Amino acid sequence: MKTRKLGTQGLEVSEIGLGCMGMSFSYYPFPEKKDAIALIHKAVEEGVNFFDTAEVYGPFINEELLGEALAPFRDRVVIATKFGFNIENGKANGVNSSSLHLKGAVEGSLRRLRVETIDLLYQHRVDPNVPIEDVAGAVKELIREGKVRYFGLSEAGPGTIRRAHAVLPVSALQSEYSLWTRQHEREIIPAIESLGIGLVAFSPLGKGFLTGKIDENTRFQQGDFRNTLPRFTEQARKSNAVLLDLINGFARQKNATPAQIALAWVLARKPWIVPIPGTTKLHRLKENLGAADITFTAAELRQIDEVSSHITIEGNRYPEVLEKATGL
Repeated sequence: MKTRKLGTQGLEVSEIGLGCMGMSFSYYPFPEKKDAIALIHKAVEEGVNFFDTAEVYGPFINEELLGEALAPFRDRVVIATKFGFNIENGKANGVNSSSLHLKGAVEGSLRRLRVETIDLLYQHRVDPNVPIEDVAGAVKELIREGKVRYFGLSEAGPGTIRRAHAVLPVSALQSEYSLWTRQHEREIIPAIESLGIGLVAFSPLGKGFLTGKIDENTRFQQGDFRNTLPRFTEQARKSNAVLLDLINGFARQKNATPAQIALAWVLARKPWIVPIPGTTKLHRLKENLGAADITFTAAELRQIDEVSSHITIEGNRYPEVLEKATGL
């Protein structure tokens, strides 16, 4: 698999990574631990070296899973994790990026991941009570101590990104980006491009919708967080199916699956964008990685932009309270 550079500090990762959240958080049902480990090992075998987790996924058990699964491959992989939430009684309870909390979170992540250094450490969500300059300064100290290699932000706005980058170079911004989530193209992508920051695209398959396997009749299991998302109401899914018509047309033309078209489009946007689709199934992993072999002509990309510009996506990404917490 080819690699891509994130930022200008030396971070280089496989052009498609693996988002591991769904192995133990948000997407029910979860796989058996042995099956999740087998999938992670298969990803390494297929050339994936970029794995994404966070302390809040579980909480904690997702990091523990990656720590166990990736221990035999530590010198071959890049592990990204995130800090920034108070975790009480097994649940996230508000953001917290204070220096003391950050350092404690990093010690916990190091232990669970079974590493001496976190390759890429993201602030998971912007903390309005802690200046981003203080956060960047605290991570800078952790880098000096050898506990972190590279600094990232998640779901941050352009002003926050610039302020953080002035204190400590940001290697990557992780934010949602896909054919149905493109608001970052207005301000954020131009900002990070000007600063030399990479984009790690989470939910590049629209939380499963862009695979074409979800329609208005789909019923998610109890506990699946898509049950709470405005974009996944029955009416929204029915309305948003028009975007799938566009994707399916290119899938037929390219002899590919809708998921592969959606991922290939993300890869085609910029050479410093790395999607991290998540899956718990081995055949979906192989399918997703096949997107790297699909290319678009400039005319095809213009056609996608033209057609999609006339499609209005129904439903916000998150409930209002969570949208406000993204920092955008």
